[in-house]
Amino acid sequence: MSARDRLIVGLDVPTIAEAERVVRTLGDTALFYKIGYQLVFAGGLEFARDLARDGKKVFLDMKLLDIDNTVAKGVENIVKMGMSMLTLHAYPKAMAAAVAAAKGSDLCLLGVTVLTSMDAKDVIDAGYEYDPHTLVLRRAEQARVAGMGGVVCSAEEARAVRKIVGPDMAIVTPGIRPAGAEPGDQKRVMTPADALKAGSSHLVVARPIVKAADPLAAAKAILAEMDGALAA
Repeated sequence: MSARDRLIVGLDVPTIAEAERVVRTLGDTALFYKIGYQLVFAGGLEFARDLARDGKKVFLDMKLLDIDNTVAKGVENIVKMGMSMLTLHAYPKAMAAAVAAAKGSDLCLLGVTVLTSMDAKDVIDAGYEYDPHTLVLRRAEQARVAGMGGVVCSAEEARAVRKIVGPDMAIVTPGIRPAGAEPGDQKRVMTPADALKAGSSHLVVARPIVKAADPLAAAKAILAEMDGALAA
């Protein structure tokens, strides 16, 4: 895959109008977009369908988690939308239900391991007995066994996760920040080049692009850095 295939621009913006502006600005430079809660609740599901119809790839970041039947029925409808990727929390029963529902489709199911905004204290406060790294690896193994298309983790864990999931599963890493960029609310971050070298297959970049003074220049700079890493 080229850098353009691997870069997922996070449309973490409040309105469809602003999302449309970002997509117009980036033009053919960006192929892949992430749509999450903020935009979904502003009409983002129909916008996601429009992007897919226009030939863009869409990563629907819904982090599904519910009883098996509810997860399965949701996935069945998301398959019909033409989405490329979908997230759900990496709980074994939910993943198994989603894999069965998506069977035969091109939808890549991603198990979210540990959010990149969480550190060791946050994981403990959430009631888990594992540190973030251990919990990520445990959930990556469960995603592999379930037959998922990939996992979401921080780039800090990508190298270890790659050893668990093998060469074919996607490793999608948010918390990507170009050198010198502010981390914001992310606690486990890495540069685009370092993330690819660590084993990430796809990089999710939102604020460093969509909040930049010149989003197109920011996207091109990140793609150039990624190209350099892939050519090394």
